[in-house]
Amino acid sequence: MPNIKPLNKLVNKARDVRDSHRERHRPTGFGFALADSIDYLDAGHWDAVTGNKGLFLSPRYLRVLEQAGPDNLLQRYALIFRGREPVAAVAAQSVTVSLSRVSQKPRKGRAAAPLEKLQEKILVCGNLLSWGMHGIAFGEGEDTAALWPAVAEALYRIRRADKLLGNTDLIMVKDIPDAYATGASALSRFSFRQLETEPNMVLDISPKWRSYEDYLASLTSRYRKQARDLDKDVTAAGCRVELLTGAGEVERVADSLYQLYLQTHHNARVRLVTLSPEFLPTLATSLGEDLRCTVVRRADQILGFVTTVRDGETAVGYYIGFDRKTNAEIPIYFRLLQTVVDDAIKFGSRSLSLGRTALEPKARLGARPDPLRIWIRHRIPMLNLLVRGLLHTITDHDEPPERNPFKGPPLKTASERSD
Repeated sequence: MPNIKPLNKLVNKARDVRDSHRERHRPTGFGFALADSIDYLDAGHWDAVTGNKGLFLSPRYLRVLEQAGPDNLLQRYALIFRGREPVAAVAAQSVTVSLSRVSQKPRKGRAAAPLEKLQEKILVCGNLLSWGMHGIAFGEGEDTAALWPAVAEALYRIRRADKLLGNTDLIMVKDIPDAYATGASALSRFSFRQLETEPNMVLDISPKWRSYEDYLASLTSRYRKQARDLDKDVTAAGCRVELLTGAGEVERVADSLYQLYLQTHHNARVRLVTLSPEFLPTLATSLGEDLRCTVVRRADQILGFVTTVRDGETAVGYYIGFDRKTNAEIPIYFRLLQTVVDDAIKFGSRSLSLGRTALEPKARLGARPDPLRIWIRHRIPMLNLLVRGLLHTITDHDEPPERNPFKGPPLKTASERSD
């Protein structure tokens, strides 16, 4: 008698494909308000959903992206309603990307021209200028499992509304943390594919640390000596570390900061967007005391800088730049990482988010990996050259090293301290 199990599997798979196709093409029943600017939406509705979700979904930050964001990026927004009540918000970015931006090594001159011509539009639910779930907010008390299909529909509507500007073939839902991973699996029903990226490195700030010296005192003698030696090496090279006081000082040295940023940025594996020269001074003006910018100077020359922003109870080590040639001789980058720890303590933060890159030095600070994942959907089944290059750079990443520089067991995380 023939084995019918393979046939049953094939029938069930075909049924699942049919059901998923029907779901993708059926309205969820929620209402939607789409906008090209955060100021086009009702401020009360946006705040009702995002008000306690942090800096990166706040209008004051989103306006910076609109006013001084990268030249290949456009902001897009959606509010999701149940009846007249807002229940979720989406902040997305429409970005035009060339293959040169996902090439492992940046090319110049004639070599870059063919790559620049290979372009694709990507709709990113999230923020390419930050890391973390900065593209989705759910209302308090809402069943998020029921709202993920509405998020998928909101992205579909945004993509269709932008069709006059050209086809958008790739949609990315960016940086979903563990807390939302189960609910986000609903995106698979809409032909999204999950990919794990490099983790965000997070340093949990002990409530016992009232100063940077307290942090140093919590380290083992080996790591404490390394930290102090870094400071001595920078000072011995004739450099000094200075905090820029206020947006005016950031504005005055904006050109120097931008050139240092470009040196760091051009070495990155993925360069989907590049900051504009106006971004940092505009951000400093908007955030005020919620931003700290520290520079390393030698005489009158700035050799490196780092920015730290306050995002609720989290400090974020944001943009950094340094002279690569000088950094090979003087540990400017490592010294700037130390200042970010100091900033987080001064902010009174419970944790410090350090981002995805340079996993080893951040682990030596005491940071631990916080897993993140993205979901990708391509409109055309046969992925083109640009998308394959993008996926390669996302999935091909280093594993974070395990380090515990502290005396005794690792620090409790901020969530563990709340339990």
